[in-house]
Amino acid sequence: MPFFVASRRMSPQNIYKRFGDVLIHDVTSHGPDPWIRFSPFYPHGNIPVPFAPEHTAMSVEGIWQGLKVFETTDVDPAKLAITTMKHIKRSARRFGAVLGHRAGLDGDRLLAYEEARRMIYLPSYRWVLEHCLQQELNALLRLGELQTVVLLDYETNGDISNLSRPLSHATLIVAYLNGTWPQ
Repeated sequence: MPFFVASRRMSPQNIYKRFGDVLIHDVTSHGPDPWIRFSPFYPHGNIPVPFAPEHTAMSVEGIWQGLKVFETTDVDPAKLAITTMKHIKRSARRFGAVLGHRAGLDGDRLLAYEEARRMIYLPSYRWVLEHCLQQELNALLRLGELQTVVLLDYETNGDISNLSRPLSHATLIVAYLNGTWPQ
């Protein structure tokens, strides 16, 4: 299927030069409706928190940031409830080095970055695709039958093992549409 990912920072002219006559959809937190719903910051609600079956979150990013553990602070359950798509991120600049992601809000185990991507981020984002975004995914598939589609994201790293850059959720959308979800 003709789906590609490009940086949101790339000009439309350069996208057309690179990919030809394409449809461009911004799937970031700054994209238009309905594509903004693909943003990990979007508050779909009732998203199961991995390793914490009694808890749900509003957004995938809320789960990712809420389970992050730093040198000076542990998990932040308040991040699970944010609906504004703002003030979700937690940074090493403020809290010291990231030690890992906790396996659940009360878990004893800290997951390393790649392991956390595989065991927290991927299942959470896939849950949203399967339970909240089927209509939008079907719309993308219909569009892809007519024309090549480029999804814009701030990140373009689609390699789970490449820890030097944040993972692109747009690459996960393309993988889901292509039936090539990462393991």
